[in-house]
Amino acid sequence: MLNHKVYTLLFVFFLTWCSFSQVIQDSTNLGLDESVVVLEKEQIVQEEIDPLRPAKAAFYSAIFPGLGQAYNKKYWKIPIVWGAIGTGVYFYVRNDKQFDRYRDAYKRRLAGFNDDEFSDANGNPLISDDGLIRAQQQFRRNKEVALLVTFGLYAFNIIDANVDAHLLQFNVDENLSLAPHYQYNQWENTGDLGVTLNFKF
Repeated sequence: MLNHKVYTLLFVFFLTWCSFSQVIQDSTNLGLDESVVVLEKEQIVQEEIDPLRPAKAAFYSAIFPGLGQAYNKKYWKIPIVWGAIGTGVYFYVRNDKQFDRYRDAYKRRLAGFNDDEFSDANGNPLISDDGLIRAQQQFRRNKEVALLVTFGLYAFNIIDANVDAHLLQFNVDENLSLAPHYQYNQWENTGDLGVTLNFKF
């Protein structure tokens, strides 16, 4: 029974202490005049939300990679998009040329010729027929991977433009704000850091 009374007293003391701690005024409020705050709110210019902006950005990027990023005024992303897609196209073309070389040599050998680029001057093969087949399979696989990566980067370019256009219209007005908060604690002679979330209806 004694423990129950001690716990009750501690609980009441804790509630009293919490209620007193909330009486402290915010030290960040330096006594600014309300007219100044109203003046700042009147100077805020809010742009209207364009619901078609993300769709337009995605459409422009689908037509020409990087155009959606230019529409979003993220010009620094354009060289990255072109470089990524250009690298995929480069590896596709390079593997396609190598595939054609080995395929043409193999076709000439099937036709009975020994004068392909993978044979010496006497007509002796430097690479066997099986080697030519394996090389064709390898370069065909590399070509297909390069094509898939290029299409993936192209799709990523469209998604990036769409998401970026959505984020450019993100609501950051006074009715919904997340701001850092600092308050000086006079009782403990310390500062309290935190984040304040304001949501006004």
